[in-house]
Amino acid sequence: MLLLEQNSYQEYTKLKARVEVLQQSQRHILGEDLGQLNIKELEQLERQLDSSLRQIRSRRTQNILDQLSDLQQKEQSLLEINRSLKIKLDENYVAYQTHWDTGEQNIQFRHRPAQPQEFFQPLQCNSTMPNRYNQAPWDNIESSTQNATGVLPGWML
Repeated sequence: MLLLEQNSYQEYTKLKARVEVLQQSQRHILGEDLGQLNIKELEQLERQLDSSLRQIRSRRTQNILDQLSDLQQKEQSLLEINRSLKIKLDENYVAYQTHWDTGEQNIQFRHRPAQPQEFFQPLQCNSTMPNRYNQAPWDNIESSTQNATGVLPGWML
């Protein structure tokens, strides 16, 4: 039992000394208690800090490169999806244009039942608010509503 206590105490003193050394080293790295260090110890601390900074910068650079690679892969994926969607859009446009040009304008619309009048609530207008409605952009709507074949249908206005 006595031997066990002695071994435990020795282990305790070793660990306590190690903690003190680590705490002193931490203070030195943080720039504290540097007055007691000689030139050789200061140079060693400087090398240690330089090495740590190189590792940090290297790790940061690698993280940035990894993120850049991921973003480039996402960009390529989005470009491919965009190409696919553009092809589908072009195909649909050609199909609709063909139907339109051949006179097949009988598009079936689903009729919705009328809503009960109590469903609609009148809007409350605040007359004290300034009117920022600008009519000018709408004055030229007639000239801007033409497509390649002439005038847009009224339902598109």
